[in-house]
Amino acid sequence: MNSIPSVDLSDFLSGDADRKQKFVDAIGKAYEEIGFVALKGHFLDDDLVEKLYTEVKNFFNLPVETKRKYEIPGIGGQRGYVSFGKESAKGKKEGDLKEFWHFGQYVENNPKLEAEYPKNVIVEELPEFNKAGKEAYRMLEKTAKYVLRALALHLGLEETYFDAYIHNGNSILRPIHYPPITEEPKEAVRAAAHGDINLITLLMGAQGRGLQVQNHKGEWIDAIAEPDELMINVGDMLSRHTNNKLKSTIHRVINPPKELWGTSRYSVPFFMHPISDMKLNVLEGCIDKDNPKAFDDITAGEFLTERLIELGLIKK
Repeated sequence: MNSIPSVDLSDFLSGDADRKQKFVDAIGKAYEEIGFVALKGHFLDDDLVEKLYTEVKNFFNLPVETKRKYEIPGIGGQRGYVSFGKESAKGKKEGDLKEFWHFGQYVENNPKLEAEYPKNVIVEELPEFNKAGKEAYRMLEKTAKYVLRALALHLGLEETYFDAYIHNGNSILRPIHYPPITEEPKEAVRAAAHGDINLITLLMGAQGRGLQVQNHKGEWIDAIAEPDELMINVGDMLSRHTNNKLKSTIHRVINPPKELWGTSRYSVPFFMHPISDMKLNVLEGCIDKDNPKAFDDITAGEFLTERLIELGLIKK
């Protein structure tokens, strides 16, 4: 596959059985073949998108010493600010050319999970920043729920199979700033080739060239969304749970051509995580004689900790 398929969530939500099945088939096929789709019909409206980007730019424009006071030690970067060059892709020494922020779950009626997750960090200088982040988090989480319902049907599961695992899940909204490049980077890129850890990722800001996806022939293809589309991909947790039936695809953000080095790039991925005690054990329906069980049993929490150590965000 040499391009990213486009699907429309309103087909799934239409109440028309044929349109709904068409969506299930299209997204299932795309995730088996390339692991990415561009999705229209999501729950983010233009005003919210504009408000979020305004607040994100306001935050990253704050002085470095102001941003650094929101960098919280000892939590593996799971909330608040992570400064430039701190994160690297698995197996890479060079830090990515980016800084970012993490909004986490707004837990409802569950004191156990409230105690488990780090608290969201409030930016005193920007009263609208956290408000816009929470609203976008909720709309992306709602969108993700319906995408996972479609995938549950594609996998022959109950439509609501994932619902209980993602309610109050350990999901993260990550506004990213790739600052202007001021000198020839030695090895570093804006985001080195990597797979995502989580169930699915919903990406705002994939308009314009930069994001690239590796297809099964090993070729890098551009993933460019239309203005009204989110780019949504399978993460390693879902790939593992489905015995690689649904593909977690390697992707990267390349550096711009030299004439555009002076420009910033912003993107906002939403990493949909389940609750930590979800078992990622391979689904029985994804095992057969041609595809024997490829992964050991593990919980989502154990898998996340393993990967954060590999990324250098948690020290052993």
